[in-house]
Amino acid sequence: MARDELLDPSAPDDVPDPVVAASDPAEPSVSLRPRSLEEFVGQRETKERLGVILEAATRRGQAADHLLFAGPPGLGKTSLAGIVAAEMGVELHVTSGPALERPGDVAAILTKLGEGDVLFIDEIHRLSRSVEEVLYPALEDFELDIVLGKGPAARSIRLDLPRFCLVGATTRTGLITGPLRDRFGLVARLDYYEPDDLRAIVVRAAGILGAEINGVGAEEIARRSRGTPRIANRLLRRVRDVAEVRGDGTIDEHVARDGLALFGIDDLGLDKVDRAILSALCERFGGGPVGLSTLAIAVSEPAETVEDVYEPYLIQQGLLLRTPRGRVATTAAWHHLGLVPPASALPGTDPSLFE
Repeated sequence: MARDELLDPSAPDDVPDPVVAASDPAEPSVSLRPRSLEEFVGQRETKERLGVILEAATRRGQAADHLLFAGPPGLGKTSLAGIVAAEMGVELHVTSGPALERPGDVAAILTKLGEGDVLFIDEIHRLSRSVEEVLYPALEDFELDIVLGKGPAARSIRLDLPRFCLVGATTRTGLITGPLRDRFGLVARLDYYEPDDLRAIVVRAAGILGAEINGVGAEEIARRSRGTPRIANRLLRRVRDVAEVRGDGTIDEHVARDGLALFGIDDLGLDKVDRAILSALCERFGGGPVGLSTLAIAVSEPAETVEDVYEPYLIQQGLLLRTPRGRVATTAAWHHLGLVPPASALPGTDPSLFE
């Protein structure tokens, strides 16, 4: 029963990694997901390549080639999987790598697929090796090997599968084995979004939510969204709440700024934990260098969370550096916190940090 629920494409609550189209639990009927490539904003190169692949498959009357979407969370990987199914006019079956623990789990999914259907596996890099071995003939030859019995009486039978399209999503491309990665016809890397694209996403989402927003308000939200549509949609919902409770319901520049400030989002898009990391680094450890585990303990967060969730954006913004001796705050980090950087924090004063 649990497996049937997992494979049911009509159950939106089971869809992993909600991105551009993620809907608020309080608004189950409202979906912000784009339903076609035309509605999907940003990722121009990926959209163009994907459009060619889907159009060619449609003209041939065949299933689309297997696709792998890679990139940080919240950029639209799950949305693109739904778009592939919608553009091809087939059903979408959704699961995730951690949910497929045994080869039998994969066999149960594959035998339920229809001709041309799309199977979406989120966090595909977390598949076990035994599960991958079952997938190889299924992806390449559309055949499934099943072992019946145990010991000397065991025998293997091969079942024919309908031609299907596997869409994988991963945030850790390097953890996918070479044999599995090579079986995808397209490996697309999704990049962080430009402010103009995020602004268009915010305006579109506001229209779906019935929120009134002007261009400056949308730009303010987009600028602080860390290049991620999921964050842009989340911030829009919270600013809309502020506009309805403390204003006339219209989101302009002042309402957007007040709302984002209320929820702890500053001008660079940093939240409370981001600022805590920089504050600990500058005020407690003199700007560093300091080890990851020590820094994580100082902000009461797991080291993996600090490294994978918070540090990438701080590094992209030029606020933090990873060096062989530990994490170091840049002069920009000191200035952002309103602090005066010591002489040791100025560029070029300690080259040994970067050797």
